[in-house]
Parts: sequence; C-alpha cells; structure tokens
Amino acid sequence: MNGIWIWIPVTILALTIGVGIGFLIKRRMVERELERQKVDADRILKDANDKARTIEIQAKNQSLEIRQTAETEVARKRSDLNKEEDRLQKRRDELDQRTDRQEKREQVINKRQSALDKRANEIEKMHEDEVEELQRISQMSVEEARGILLAEVEKDTRDDMAKIIRMIETEAREEGDRRGREIITTAIQRVASDHVSEVTTSVVSLPADEMKGRIIGRNGRNIHAFEQAAGVDVIVDDTPEAVTISCFDPVRREVARRALGKLVLDGRIHPAHIEKVLKNEQKEVDRVIAESGEQAAFDAGIGGLHPEVLKVLGRLKFRTSYGQNQLSHAVETARIAAVIAAELGADVEICKAGALLHDLGKAIDHNIEGTHAQIGAELAKRYGVNSRVVNAIASHHHEVDQESVEAAIVEAADAISGARPGARRESLEQYLKRVRALEDIGNSFKGVVQTYALQAGREVRIFVKPEDIDDLASTRLARDIAKQIEETMQYPGMIKVTVIRETRAIDYAK
Repeated sequence: MNGIWIWIPVTILALTIGVGIGFLIKRRMVERELERQKVDADRILKDANDKARTIEIQAKNQSLEIRQTAETEVARKRSDLNKEEDRLQKRRDELDQRTDRQEKREQVINKRQSALDKRANEIEKMHEDEVEELQRISQMSVEEARGILLAEVEKDTRDDMAKIIRMIETEAREEGDRRGREIITTAIQRVASDHVSEVTTSVVSLPADEMKGRIIGRNGRNIHAFEQAAGVDVIVDDTPEAVTISCFDPVRREVARRALGKLVLDGRIHPAHIEKVLKNEQKEVDRVIAESGEQAAFDAGIGGLHPEVLKVLGRLKFRTSYGQNQLSHAVETARIAAVIAAELGADVEICKAGALLHDLGKAIDHNIEGTHAQIGAELAKRYGVNSRVVNAIASHHHEVDQESVEAAIVEAADAISGARPGARRESLEQYLKRVRALEDIGNSFKGVVQTYALQAGREVRIFVKPEDIDDLASTRLARDIAKQIEETMQYPGMIKVTVIRETRAIDYAK
C-alpha cells in the first residue's frame, strides 16, 4: 500500500514533467509552425500583392476599355439623340404645316359651307317660288297652261335641235369634204394647168427717145390722128424708150399696140398711113380672135357653137382678171367641170359648154348694161345655145336660181379654177380692203363680239356673246353672214364662215 502511494506522486510528477516537456515541445512546434505560417503568410501576401498589382493593371486596362466603350456608346447615343431631335423637329414642322393647312382647309370648308347654306336658302326660295307658281298655274286656263308648256318645250328642244343640226351638218360636211377633195384632186391633177398668165401689156417699146417726137408729130397731129382712129389714149411721158397705150377695151388696146409697133418699125408715121395700118391690124386681131375662140372650143372638146359665139369667146384672150387670162380660165374651167361631171354622173357636154361660156359676158360687158353673167346668158340664148347651158351661165354667181346639177358643177369648177394656188393675184390694197370688208360684215350683226379674217381672207371667225346667241342662233348667224358676203362682195374661190360661242367659268383658289 505504501508503495502504491509512493508511485502516485512519482507518477503525478512524471506526468507533470511529461506534460511540461510536452508543452514545451508543443510550444516549440507551435512556434516553428507559426514561423512557417508567417513565412507562408509573407509568401502568400507577396503573391497576393503581385496578383493584386496584376489585377489592378488588368482592372485599369478594363476600366480604360470600358471607359472608351462607354464614351463611344455615349457619342453614338448623342448622335442618335441629335438625329432623333432633328427628326422630331422636322415632324414638329410638318405638324405645324399640316395644322396651317388644316386651318386653311377649315376656312375653305367654312366658306363653302356658307356658300352651300346660301345656295340652300336660294333653293328653298326657288322651291317656294315654284310652289307659288304651281299654285298660280293651278288657277290657269287650259290655253294658258298649254302656251306655257309649249314655251318650255320649245326652250328645251332648241338645244337638242341645235345639237342634231350640228351633228348632221358635221357628218355631211365631213363626207362632202372627203368626196369633194377626191373629185377636186382628180380634176386638178388631170387638168394640170399652168399658173397665171401675164397681163396683156399696154407698153410699146421704142428704138430711141427721138421716136416720141415723130409719134406726136407737128402740133400733135400724128398722136391725135392715132388716138381718134384707134379709140385709145397714148401716154407719152418720161419713161425712157417707151410709150403707154390706155383703153378700157382690151381688143382696141391690142389693135393699137400692134399698129403703133408696126408704125415704129416702118418709120412712116402720118395720118393716112396710121389709118391704113390700124385697119390691117384690126383685121389681124379679128382673125386672131376667131382662131382663139375656135381653138378654145377645140381644146375644151365642144362643137356646134355659133361662129358669133366663138368670136365673142375669142375676145377673152385679151381680157384678164386678177392676172388670170380669161380665155385660159374658161378652157381650164371646162376641163375641170368635165372631170367633176364624169365623177358625179352628170351631163358632161352640158357642163363643158356651160363652163367654157360662163364668162362670155366679160367680153362685151362694157358696151351693155348688166352683169357679165346676165349678158353672157342672153348672148348664148340669142344664138341657140342649150337652155341648161344658158342657166349655168346665168346662175354661176347665184344671180338666178340654178335649175340643174350641171349649173352647180359649173359654179364649182369656176371657183376651183379661180381659187387654186397660183391662179390669180391681187394687189395689197385690194386684199386689205377685202379683209376689212369681211370683218365689217361680221361685226355688223347683233351679238357679235369680234370678227377676224384669216388665211388671206379665205376664212372668217366670229366670236359671239354666249348670253345673247344660243347654239341654234349660232348656226343661223353663220348662214346669214355667209349669205351677206355672197351678196355684197366679189372674191375668188370660197370663204369659210365660223361662229364661235363659248362660256368660260373662272374662279380663284385661295
């Protein structure tokens, strides 16, 4: 027992020493561990600092990239914002303009509404007037109601009538123009006449101015004897180496021209010789006239005419109208009439004879009173010319009624021959006078605003007041003006009369 109590303190002491030694060992170990951990901590701290620096550098780089990216994005956003602001500004301007237009449109609508209200009031007033009129009509007699009804029907049908007339006239005119162009073109192409011939001269050329004294003679004896025997006037003026013969009779003028030319060539100028030469030249001209009349009848293809008619016809060789030789015009007219008659199935012989003789009166109209158509018709009738030919001669200027289609063909052929390009000529004074006369005729009618002569007097355009002249009255006015032109004027060819009626409605957009 005692031994046991002895080992207990020893054990406790040993344990205490062991614990102390273990504590010291443990402490040493802990210190070593702490040192090792401190070294590790320093190493870790150093590694951490290195990593921190690396991370810091990376962070700076990333922050720089992020900043640059942010700045780029901000710039893009700012640009987008500027564009959006511009777009919004444009939209705002468009909205302002649209608002202005809307306001203006509202103003126009308000004005139209006012006009509609006014028109509605007028319609209401008209309705009331119609009601009153119906009430008044209900108290009318049958005759009064019939009269008013007929007046309204006439008023309504006038426009329809005018439209139908215009339509029919247009169709007829188009078909007539087409057919007429074909016939006229065929006639002119087949005839193929020349342009105007020269006007018969009245000037005699002299070899020298000394010859004028011999023509005059002592105390004017020679020239007086020549004028008395020839029935002309001899004009001796300052024109070098020429004298002029004046006479209204183209045949006497031609005889005098020929005789004076022979006297100048012969050199013997005295009263006795003058009378002899004039007689010889008169016979020569008569022979030329007879031959010209026969040749014209042969060229036109007409036979059986009386010799006196042929002689009178031959006198047209020395007659001109607007520069166109009348005998050539007669032959040309006969040829054109023959072509037209053949195309239309009319009597070709009647048309040729009437056309050849239509201006027969011009050869003698200075000796007999009356128009050349009347004089020519009377002469032809006296020498047994066919009555239809006589009527064609008398009616080619509508002085008498045309009794056959041949008379109308003669008139048309005469107009074609006189109006074709190059057929005739006229002086500027005559042209201006004719144009002025055409405009005066148009302006003389009631309701005419202005008249214009166009195409060298071949067309007249008349502008009328639409409130005074309706469509039917326009047609009548055109016919009346054309008729007055035919009755009061002389002109080659045909004149187109156009009446223009127009209504203009004018308004202003504000």
